[in-house]
Amino acid sequence: MKKFSDFADDINILDGDKIRIDDVLNQEIEVIGCRVKGSKFDKNASGKCLTLQIKVNDQKRVVFTGSDVIIDQMEKYQKEIPFFSTIKKINRYYTLA
Repeated sequence: MKKFSDFADDINILDGDKIRIDDVLNQEIEVIGCRVKGSKFDKNASGKCLTLQIKVNDQKRVVFTGSDVIIDQMEKYQKEIPFFSTIKKINRYYTLA
């Protein structure tokens, strides 16, 4: 008998308590996972939503964002996970620094 894990492609469970992105602004976080999917909202140009799994104070957390800047950064640097970063708000957008 096969196991689900033998044939499933996307076993990327991002667990942790959900927090708002503003709750971790300007704090060093450890990015430990991410997933980009289509968004059900039409608030950003890309039409995508990012689920970002992070560690803050040694606790796993999950942040959801439609920030096109952070989505672009994570798509480009996803292979570098895990890494430390800080989420900054510059004018009207969020970015990793």
